[in-house]
Amino acid sequence: MTALAALAGQPVIAGGGLAGLATALLMDRPCVLLSPAPLGRDAASALAQGGIAAAIGTDDSVALHAADTLAAGAGLCDPDAVAAIVGAGPEAVAGLRSLGVVFDLGADGQPDLHLEAAHARARIAHARGDGTGAEIMRALVARVWATPRITVIEGAALRRLVLRDGRVVGVEFMRGGVVRALPTAACVIATGGVGALFPATTSPVGGQGMGLACAARAGAVLRDMEFVQFHPTALADGPAGAPRALVSEAVRGAGAILVDETGARFTDELAPRDVVARAIEAHLAAGHQVLLDARTATRGAFARHFPGIARACAARGLDPDRQPMPVRPAVHYHMGGIETDLNGRSTVPGLWACGEAASTGLHGANRLASNSLLEAFVCAGFVARDLDAASLPMPRPVGEPAPDAGDGVGLADIHACLGRAAGILRDGAGLARAARALAPHVATDDRALVGAMLCLAALERRESRGGHYRTDYPRTAGTAVHSRLTLARTLTMLADLSSGEPVLTPADGLTVP
Repeated sequence: MTALAALAGQPVIAGGGLAGLATALLMDRPCVLLSPAPLGRDAASALAQGGIAAAIGTDDSVALHAADTLAAGAGLCDPDAVAAIVGAGPEAVAGLRSLGVVFDLGADGQPDLHLEAAHARARIAHARGDGTGAEIMRALVARVWATPRITVIEGAALRRLVLRDGRVVGVEFMRGGVVRALPTAACVIATGGVGALFPATTSPVGGQGMGLACAARAGAVLRDMEFVQFHPTALADGPAGAPRALVSEAVRGAGAILVDETGARFTDELAPRDVVARAIEAHLAAGHQVLLDARTATRGAFARHFPGIARACAARGLDPDRQPMPVRPAVHYHMGGIETDLNGRSTVPGLWACGEAASTGLHGANRLASNSLLEAFVCAGFVARDLDAASLPMPRPVGEPAPDAGDGVGLADIHACLGRAAGILRDGAGLARAARALAPHVATDDRALVGAMLCLAALERRESRGGHYRTDYPRTAGTAVHSRLTLARTLTMLADLSSGEPVLTPADGLTVP
């Protein structure tokens, strides 16, 4: 590893997925990229099947794409963010091509575009069939290794942000069991989502919200933490402790149907993800099986269209050309995160965020399919441009790293809390119990902090909207209001819960009588 002293003052990017790689590649400054795993591994971006949404079809427009995004977001999208990010979609596809990504083409030599749920047009550009994420990561990883101004430190996980006078002056990261400190006036958190805090998820095991915890402990505002997207169709069976294999939205877009054991359809397969996920969950709870039947849709050529899914099915003894696939919902994406402006700046000076770790305003209460890769790449470009223009102060020593707090609450306990309380169907009593159970651990355990913030935001939102559904408050409020939490407010709310005090008042604006 390059001596840390030589890297002092360079922007530090925490995260080895699409958002982190693209930020490093799209800026002109020398920078440091911290990747918890070998570059390209354990990143949700590599698992993305559907593709990247962009209005590049002859029958499409940015306005139509924006309208679909706003509709899916259930009132909580920021129209300016939607316009800026969706508007950059065609340029993003071109930019990825210039970095070496090879997208699939149709017989006419034009991009082969897929249709996915809640899109009015076929606008999903994909690569290697259902291997878009892997293809994008292949190309970007190669470019990063070929770019001398980017210093990659593998096996390095962001542990803490060092602040002085309220702004970032350094980062601490863990590598090889040792905590190291690096002075910097600019840190970009691109650490992904929180899916691995749930018992059933399509996310890699590293998606435990550690970047969110670092931001919260630095004083950043975290927004809309309660909005978790459950993908409706993950394969129902798989190895214990491993991510669930996803059956892409594109399979339903190609005509596959959802049926039960009697062969009866019970929902609109192309409705928004939250609607389909709740329908499947309710059907399972009623004692039915849920199966995704692609036999007619792909006409014996499933593996040609969806090779990655076909391999996952084969590993489980399934042949989608001959039998329906048993599916059930699994946590797939976190719409909430570190609140940022369109330059990726958080509420803490010197701290930027992009990708799934950020709350940019694009997704609102329910992400539109395949907008995640779009957001990660486009917003990485916004952050890179802002960092290139920023005047960063000279680094100063940040002192010795603080001692490690040691082991916290077990991941199995986090799974139990969030799986029971913060799943597809939620209620106030369950959310309060989970928050109380996590409360004793939030001071020293980052996973417990993130889980508690998620539960508190869900408890505070006494309505149902998008990916957040309260069985005790099933109606949607007339006015859409963001939730915002800081560490200080989180600790106050947890103390109130423990003492029996109410955690919100009608003035908070999130209650539907």
